[in-house]
Amino acid sequence: MLSMRSFRIITFIFIIIGVACCSRGRAEGALLMEEPYGIFGVLNPTGHNAVYFERICAETPVSLRRCQPGEMGVVIARYAGIDGYDWVAIPLLPYLYAVENAADVPAHVDRDTVERLRNHYRETHFESLGAHLRPGNFWHGGWTQLVGAAYERRIFAFRFQTSPEQDDALIRQLNGGSNQTRFNLLFNNCADFSRELLDHYFPRVFKRSFFPDAGMTTPKQTTYRLVRYARKHPETQLTVFEIPQIPGYRRGSHSAKDIDESLTTTVYAIPIAILNPYLAGGLVADYLVRGRYHLIPRHPQVLSPDNLSLLTADPSPAQNSASAGAERDTPSSAESGPGGDAGVPTASQPAGESNSGLQGIGARNE
Repeated sequence: MLSMRSFRIITFIFIIIGVACCSRGRAEGALLMEEPYGIFGVLNPTGHNAVYFERICAETPVSLRRCQPGEMGVVIARYAGIDGYDWVAIPLLPYLYAVENAADVPAHVDRDTVERLRNHYRETHFESLGAHLRPGNFWHGGWTQLVGAAYERRIFAFRFQTSPEQDDALIRQLNGGSNQTRFNLLFNNCADFSRELLDHYFPRVFKRSFFPDAGMTTPKQTTYRLVRYARKHPETQLTVFEIPQIPGYRRGSHSAKDIDESLTTTVYAIPIAILNPYLAGGLVADYLVRGRYHLIPRHPQVLSPDNLSLLTADPSPAQNSASAGAERDTPSSAESGPGGDAGVPTASQPAGESNSGLQGIGARNE
């Protein structure tokens, strides 16, 4: 018969095993809200959406599988001009910096450096996408949008929890479906694809919005719906991170806007007001009432190439209980959008104290 001491030891061991199994059963995903940049970003300041998954890896850029130990997961998104493919999966570090080791990420870049890094990665990894992939330009997307995104713009990662069953089902769905391009800037864009992916994890949460997006899907609206859902479902453990733009290649990107905000706070407002003052007034009113919602906390945890592991780390109690401040580029925290202020937790660990080890983690210039 077991003594009380032996019983307690065995019980403790089972508790540890149980906790370990539970922790391995959860993984992280993140909606990436990427800022607009360049001339196209001025004409269409809505930005770009992609989704990162810790547990899902790429057998090829268009074939998915479960990650092996030490692998880093992928970013999946819809792109234009990728040899007829609708979506492509790229490991996180190359997606951001066009390199495979964090130590190789430059602190400052010029055009020649970015082109060299991108071309090297393309020659090494994009054989399956065809030998004649176009690089893309102002009018047409191309393979350059797949790697080195952080050289183009600042990115915000909205991290959430996923389960093995959800990830496996998504792998089967994407591998078994037709991966033929359906890109349409207005009604089948990158944000529509991200909305479809997220709806797989959070059913009936993501949908098109006539106000303030005129029936289209924008990256900011998709992110807002994730934030709003997470406020009502703390188990989502949503946490916001900032991935800064690497300086030197382009001017700094600027904040993503929804449709009303794009039409009322840019040069588009002038011709609209001249041609139809009533429409202009309606757009302004809708923007003031429904279009100003806050997504970015005042001081989100900043991720650098050597601390991207924080994106896959288990959220700490401090992270989950931290309250988000107002969005840094809006004047008043009292301006909450539809449904109120969409504040979310932000990681509270200072960048200087973060773990520097990696766990292994364009442009259709949207």
